[in-house]
Amino acid sequence: MEEAGEIVHIVDAAALERHLQRWGADDEDSHDAHEPIGYVLSLEGADSIVTLRHLERAYAQGLRAVGPAHYGPGVYAQGTNATGGVGEKGRGLLREMERLNIILDATHLCDESFWECLEVFRGPVWASHNNCRALVPHGRQFSDEQLRALIDRGAVVGVVFDAWMLVPDWVRGSSTPQNRGVTLAQVADNIDHICQVAGNALHAGIGSDLDGAFGTEQGPADVDTIADLQKVPALLAQRGYSAQDIENVCHGNFLRFLRKAWS
Repeated sequence: MEEAGEIVHIVDAAALERHLQRWGADDEDSHDAHEPIGYVLSLEGADSIVTLRHLERAYAQGLRAVGPAHYGPGVYAQGTNATGGVGEKGRGLLREMERLNIILDATHLCDESFWECLEVFRGPVWASHNNCRALVPHGRQFSDEQLRALIDRGAVVGVVFDAWMLVPDWVRGSSTPQNRGVTLAQVADNIDHICQVAGNALHAGIGSDLDGAFGTEQGPADVDTIADLQKVPALLAQRGYSAQDIENVCHGNFLRFLRKAWS
């Protein structure tokens, strides 16, 4: 895809600014309608990092963010539906991530591993795709206490569009977005909850998780394609969010985070 000019790997502040300049032309006619998508390479679940030398090798190849766990128990941390801390292997990984300035992605960490990671790791932290436990009581979501801890660290939390994370008591195989009334309104609810906990709109973003693991059967009923993310700004405006707040949520917060992390 890179060779075809469809995507661009963003690895540092200079590459980020070049890409933003390319996309930020005021005159839409001045740039190609098929501009490449910029991406930051992230790893979800660190079990594939065989040794810490492999982490250094991955960094050299452009890896810039790591979530130590995914679902269940892991080598370096415990993930969704698991319990326990990170242990000595996890602490070693976190120290090496900090040395290399790799972003810690707190997404999917179980509660014990979450708190231990924040205790050990002093580098940049975000949560690329996570929602609020106050709205859907499940360990996959963050409690308000966790949200406050992330906010205190300057994190941005990207809100997820997965239906079971938007309404409580979702039953796989029988619940549908239509019979449970799942729409982008619940996405806006999670964005708003993060903003209320923070007291501002500087720590919420769009995480989506619309990466192909599920389709319209498990997403908001009013989302048919990725283009429907463009409906989010209007929903936030209806709730009284300013144009600047909406810009921050849609892209500004993550850009500010990366600029600071890579400065």
